[in-house]
Amino acid sequence: MKNMCVAHRGFSGKAPENTLAAVRMAIALPFVRWMEIDVQLTKDGVPVVIHDFSLDRTTNGHGKVKNMDYEHVRRLDAGSWKGRAFRGERVPSLKEVLELASGRLRLNIELKTSGDMYPGLEQAVIDLVNAHGMRDEVVLTSFDAGALQRIKELDPRFRTGLIYDSRSGDPARKLKELDCSFLSISFDRLNPGLAKLLAERGIRVMAWTVNKAKEMRRLSAMHSEIMICTNRPDIWGDTFLEA
Repeated sequence: MKNMCVAHRGFSGKAPENTLAAVRMAIALPFVRWMEIDVQLTKDGVPVVIHDFSLDRTTNGHGKVKNMDYEHVRRLDAGSWKGRAFRGERVPSLKEVLELASGRLRLNIELKTSGDMYPGLEQAVIDLVNAHGMRDEVVLTSFDAGALQRIKELDPRFRTGLIYDSRSGDPARKLKELDCSFLSISFDRLNPGLAKLLAERGIRVMAWTVNKAKEMRRLSAMHSEIMICTNRPDIWGDTFLEA
């Protein structure tokens, strides 16, 4: 199968992103083998699956995730903003997502952090993934180089990936410096030369966020190993699977 499909925050085109509903909808598509999710820490140290540093956009709560206890976050509605059918969906813990995905989906877990925003985040994620026996099914990614370095210090067996969204610089050099074997890159930053170079070095590349069939086909023509991260895995299926 060409250009593996990655469900971005679950099947976030149809369900509220980073919820168990979105995870279940991604799992229901047999060609979805990977899913990307975002993880932060609550005030009391529980890894939760949510993208924004603030609760405001995707829940009926307000304020920063890092300032709220897990029980407070747990009570929020994280589904109604997407549609009445999803009323009552919650912000899931990473533990819940791991339990649902285990044996069904591989995970790209983005650590949403910067500097010392979340002391202990890396260890908490590593411990949960190891407890579920999923280390070989997971890549831990981040924009934050410090987080990637801490992961390697805590457990060098983990596969790590750099998230890159700059129009300048040398991502290949940065990956080598950080001992990363995975690059998560905005699809419009990727070019054939970079894709070929990284493939030759054994680096897996994931392009995000690709929601149009035209762009999916362009990336596929660029290199067959590029993973396509999309809010609409159904469009990926219509584009690449035979009727």
